[in-house]
Amino acid sequence: LAIAKKLGVPMAGNVEGGMFGLWFTEEESISNYDEIAGSNIERFNQFFHLMLEQGVYLPPSAYECCFISSAHGDEEIEKTLEAVEKALASL
Repeated sequence: LAIAKKLGVPMAGNVEGGMFGLWFTEEESISNYDEIAGSNIERFNQFFHLMLEQGVYLPPSAYECCFISSAHGDEEIEKTLEAVEKALASL
């Protein structure tokens, strides 16, 4: 979310353990289905494809969550953050 904020992209996120979700919205947080449905789903779809083009595979729907595990080391996380910044900058 820090990258989105730096770039002025309205986004909210939730984290629980190794699971997280990202939504394009002006809301401070997302906590239920109706709030997800009210987020910018088209922008999520664009973000998904921009990340996929860079080799980062996210769930293809704003209604699904992402996962991080011990298989993701510092190098993978850094590459993912670089891809996030590039994708958000091009939205």
